[in-house]
Amino acid sequence: MRFLATLALAAATLPLMPIANAEAFPDKPIMLVIPFPPGGPTDAMARTLAAEMQNRLGQPMIVENRAGAGGNIGAEYVARAAPDGQTLLFGTSGPLAINSSLYRKVNYDPVKSFAPVIQVGHLPNILVVNPAVPAKNVSELIAYAKSNPGKLSYASSGNGASSHLAGVLFNASAGVDLQHIPYKGTGPALNDLLGGQVNMSFTDVLTALPYVKTGKLRALGVTTTERSQVLPDVPTVAEQGVPGYDVSVFFGIVAPAGTPPDRIAKLNRAFVDVLATPKVKQLFASQGLEPAPSSTPQQLGKFIQAQTIKWAGVVKQAGAQLD
Repeated sequence: MRFLATLALAAATLPLMPIANAEAFPDKPIMLVIPFPPGGPTDAMARTLAAEMQNRLGQPMIVENRAGAGGNIGAEYVARAAPDGQTLLFGTSGPLAINSSLYRKVNYDPVKSFAPVIQVGHLPNILVVNPAVPAKNVSELIAYAKSNPGKLSYASSGNGASSHLAGVLFNASAGVDLQHIPYKGTGPALNDLLGGQVNMSFTDVLTALPYVKTGKLRALGVTTTERSQVLPDVPTVAEQGVPGYDVSVFFGIVAPAGTPPDRIAKLNRAFVDVLATPKVKQLFASQGLEPAPSSTPQQLGKFIQAQTIKWAGVVKQAGAQLD
């Protein structure tokens, strides 16, 4: 009788075990992989979030930079990690949408290889010109470019970067022929723009902001559908005769595909909590980051799928291909 009673008690507690295991997550530090080198805006943003997560999850979040191949190395590392919620990717438009079309060989699928956790927000690009360019707005720029075909050039941080593809999309949408000049990074591109060697750039708002405020560059238009909160007086490109034009760098956190939904939900709640704190909201806003329209994993999943399709068409039109 004692044996049967013990067996019955053990059987009664069995259904509770998965719940107990779910509640124990995480039971060790979580790794947040940044697929870019230390020191950039993506790195700073990810480290800000990671520093706040321990109070929400009871475990530290360790940041690890795995840079290379435009973000593909870090993204592939996370795609191949155990689907237990302990390894996450702080991804951007490159590894999560553009690179699958841009690179000849990518060993992961941005839609199928990841379980979305949350979209952090997006950083608008801004069309800026050297003050020598005789255009005060986008309409005047388009008119000038059409009467001077092939004369105007735009700098990018490299082939396939958002600053490159923004120009490809602008050429197609506005019916102009701006010449693309790729550089090895934002810094060299900006130096030549300031020096007048190139005429314009579709750079991120955070990079352009100081030069716009001092008059060294002229801001013609924000590349997103909504105006930037740090430059509210600058109209969007879409407002100025290029309807539907929308380019930005988005930031999203994903886990390996197959990560249990209860763990995704717990991570999502923790990130939502951190993003809502006044400290983080104020810091990200000062850096020009625009909040995401929704914080659900489902929204990020649909967004990545739509962005992948959109940029596949732009990359094909540009004829850009990287090894």
